[in-house]
This record gives sequence, C-alpha cells and structure tokens, in this order.
Amino acid sequence: MAAPSPTPFYRLFNSSVDSRPTSLKTATIFGPKLKSGETEQAHLRLLTSFKHLKFKASKEPLGLTQQLDNSKLESLTESENGSDLFEDLKHRFLRFKRRKFKENLDHFQNLAQAQAPKFMIIACADSRVCPSIILGFQPGEAFMVRNVANLVPTFESGPSETNAALEFAVNSLKVENILVIGHSCCGGIHALMSMEDEVDSSSFIRSWVVVGKNAKLITKSAASNLSFDQQCRHCEKESVNHSLLNLLTYPWIEEKVAEGALSVHGGYYDFIDCTFEKWTLDYKASNREKHSRFAVKNQFYWC
Repeated sequence: MAAPSPTPFYRLFNSSVDSRPTSLKTATIFGPKLKSGETEQAHLRLLTSFKHLKFKASKEPLGLTQQLDNSKLESLTESENGSDLFEDLKHRFLRFKRRKFKENLDHFQNLAQAQAPKFMIIACADSRVCPSIILGFQPGEAFMVRNVANLVPTFESGPSETNAALEFAVNSLKVENILVIGHSCCGGIHALMSMEDEVDSSSFIRSWVVVGKNAKLITKSAASNLSFDQQCRHCEKESVNHSLLNLLTYPWIEEKVAEGALSVHGGYYDFIDCTFEKWTLDYKASNREKHSRFAVKNQFYWC
C-alpha cells in the first residue's frame, strides 16, 4: 500500500527549524513570576544566608570550611546550568505556540477531539534518531513508539509497552502503515552482538535486546568474515526485517495485512552520511510459518 500523500496542513508546518538562541538571560532560582522588588529582596535573603553559612563555617577547621564553600558554589552552578537548559526549552515551547499552534489553531482543536494517524512508527530511543525531524511528521500524522534498538517482540513474548502500543494503533486508531526504523551506530544492536549467549545476567538491556537474537544468529552466520563493526551494521538492518516478521505473529496484524488494510515497512537511517532506505514486506512471498524468510517490495534509497 502506497503511503498517503502529505496533507495541505503539512505544508503549513514546512518551515525551517529555528536555531537555538545565541544568548539567554541569566535565569534566577526564584522563577520568572517575581516582581523586580521581590527578586531583589530574595537575592538579599540568599546573600544574608550565605554569609551566615560562611561565618559558622569559620569556626571549623580550614579544610572543612573550604569544602563547604566549594560544595555550595558547585551546587549553585549546577542549579544555574539546569535553569539555563529549561529556560531554553521554555523559549522553544513559546516559539512553537506562537508560530505553529496559534497559526494552525483549527487543526490543533480538531486533534484535541480525536486522532487519525496513517502511520505507526517504531524507532530507536537514540537521541540522534528523531522520526519527526528526519521524515517531517507533524502532530496527528504518526503514532510513535521508541525503544532500545527499535525491536518488536513476538506475540508469544507476552505484554510489553511496544505490543500494547501496537494493539492500540492497529485496532483502535486503524493505522494503515507500520514503519520500523533502524539506524547506524545503534548501541542496542552493539550490545546484542557483544553479549555472550551463555552468560546469565539480570541486566534490563540484555533482557530486552535478546528479542533480536535471531537477527544476531543470522548475522554471525552470513557475515562471519566481516569486522565486528560491519557485522553490527548488518545486524542493524537484519533486526528490522525480523521485527517485520514478528509483527505477523500478532493475529490481528496478520489478518489486516492479508486483507490489504495494513502494510508493514522497514527503514534504515544512516546519520553518518544522511541517507534513508525504505522497503515494504511482501506478505505473499514471505515464509511466515518458520519466520525465517522474508521478501520485500517497493524498495527505495533516498540520498
């Protein structure tokens, strides 16, 4: 099934991303709602308290006094840095409200009543991989789940955040496309390829990435002559295809795919050279009984 063409609303949002402000006002720990007189009084109270602390510390050994002073200064510095970060986020939010929300108020009011996305996206939690930035998704266009290594567990694996989202997106939102996006330099796949099969571990990461063990086994067999980094890259794509096959283990997903009401797609984003590969699972040509062979169609390479 072909992906739906962008709606006119998409073009309303198709503006360049604002760069981070080059300068920000120094944030105070008292918040922006204080009046100027109140701020001055608050500063005086802080200064008085700080002097009182130094006076008490002067009665202690010199080493302890120095430690207290350093600790206090480090604490204030950390607080100011944290305030700067959230001050930046505040400006970004207000910019969004002014330039996006208010200018498209009707659309956002409609979204407040209901959502009808055409896509469900399963992507990695990696901070370098943001589907909305990479593919230009706008509010209401895609229902998204992000987890470590963009893995899809099988139906038999039991409840998880990912398959709960799948159930909601497919059965309630009636999405028409599921797109699983892998990416370069994936830490989750690196962990999967690095771990020893016989080692028992209570690590949450190990317990999760083991979902991709079949992709690892195939990679080790097919790319044994390659370097470890090359094997990881191979597995990054292999795991996407296994996730597509895992999607078909959900009866309500396979039923809709067989009917043509739902299509499942794979994607691979290489953020080193900024390229994107996209392909669609060929349901009829894939071996679904053994979940070991897949066929693809509509394969594209965007660069």
